[in-house]
Amino acid sequence: MDTLRKALDFCIRHQTVVSYSTVSLLTAASEQIFSSVVFKCPCNSWNMVYGSSFLLVPVFVLWLLGYMVNAKTWCLLIGKPSPGQRSSCRTCVHYCQLWLSLTAKTLVAPLTWIVVALLGADFYKCAASGNLQIQHFFCKDNRTHCKEILLKVPCDEELSAQLSSEWLKLQAQSQVIGWFLIAIIMTLALIFTCVNRCCSPVSYLQFMFWKSYTEKEDELFEIKAKEHATKLAEINTNFFFEATEPPSFYTPSNEDWKSISFLHPFNSEEQYYSMIHKYVSTKRGKSTELKE
Repeated sequence: MDTLRKALDFCIRHQTVVSYSTVSLLTAASEQIFSSVVFKCPCNSWNMVYGSSFLLVPVFVLWLLGYMVNAKTWCLLIGKPSPGQRSSCRTCVHYCQLWLSLTAKTLVAPLTWIVVALLGADFYKCAASGNLQIQHFFCKDNRTHCKEILLKVPCDEELSAQLSSEWLKLQAQSQVIGWFLIAIIMTLALIFTCVNRCCSPVSYLQFMFWKSYTEKEDELFEIKAKEHATKLAEINTNFFFEATEPPSFYTPSNEDWKSISFLHPFNSEEQYYSMIHKYVSTKRGKSTELKE
């Protein structure tokens, strides 16, 4: 039980890392299934197109899917600066930072796919066998027969054994590109993180508090929204079917929804951690004035 509790605590504390790791593992497993079950190199003039499609098209699809399933995408598209902040440079910078952060998160699965595919080298070797430059490299005398043989190598183990020393160069190229891509990704991730931290308007500890607050607020908001919607739906359906007088039930107005949908650039002077935090503080101030 202690081991299970520690594992759960670790997952809760590092849920972002765990979620990214899970996505990466699922993507890598999917790539392995595609390469071993679905992928069959045609070994003809379609090698280049077919291999490149399996190498690059899933990257694009996973990238778009990452945007679609992320709720923050729609928040950024629908959300807009508040009227008083419309011309603020800080708001524009914050908006760009949010999009960059969102894009970095959506690239986890696509980059995992292409890295695993390059390290496996199956897609790359199929595409390379139909590439004109690779054909000129292997067939320096430009013989048509040599090019036809090269196209059939991915499907013929005997031919690949005959060209083993040369054919392994394609696998080495693919894996070298994969490792360089990993190095570039890690370097860019480190640079982006450092720049983001240096440009942050708050200290690191306050940033961690801000992050924890927003994550917990999003979680509670989703739970409360479902509960509120369920109660409102129950009241309305009961009145429709039973004609019972509906009890008074408060629901946020359109203006309330708009006020919390604006983008929230952190302001050290006001120190609100979200638009809901700002909305509540503003409403609390107004209600206090009315009571006085």
